[in-house]
Amino acid sequence: MTSPDGVHLPRRQPASALVREATLADVDQLTEVHTLARTTYYTAAGGLDPADPSLSSPEAYAERRAAWANAVTSPERFTVAAVADSRVVGCAAMGPALAGHVDPAHVGQLYQIHVLPDCWGRGIGGLLHDAFIGYLRRTGRTGGVLEAWEHNDRGQRFYAARGWRPDGHSRPGPGDTRYRYFQLTL
Repeated sequence: MTSPDGVHLPRRQPASALVREATLADVDQLTEVHTLARTTYYTAAGGLDPADPSLSSPEAYAERRAAWANAVTSPERFTVAAVADSRVVGCAAMGPALAGHVDPAHVGQLYQIHVLPDCWGRGIGGLLHDAFIGYLRRTGRTGGVLEAWEHNDRGQRFYAARGWRPDGHSRPGPGDTRYRYFQLTL
């Protein structure tokens, strides 16, 4: 296993985590997991400056918190938390596809998936991904779509290992970067 800065790390033991539906009581922890994970991958090699306001400003944090509160309370979305040792160590939000190039009646979207950086490599992301696959099956959807930041190589490898493939679509990302879309067929 390699850290975001290219240093070889020993493989960690899989964590025992429970994935459950997230609640409003989890919103602060969901926001913290999101903030720490995205700051780590956005500032990895070739990424954004850690002082970038989209990462570090109180306004950006408040926007992320409001988005998680909305995700948890939305009747159209399904939000899960991975909990280990009484703390939220990962989270994911999913629902009907918002990407304009797919049919939301048949395709679900994995809006976000985040794991605390100190828990990377422990299987928690896989458990969250499994929750998304369960969501697709429960809702009768035959595939999924997600977007990944073009410099998030770790995330893209994670998705590729689970069968996701680039679909040729993208949208603007922070700075002069892009978010690339990936699709999965069940």
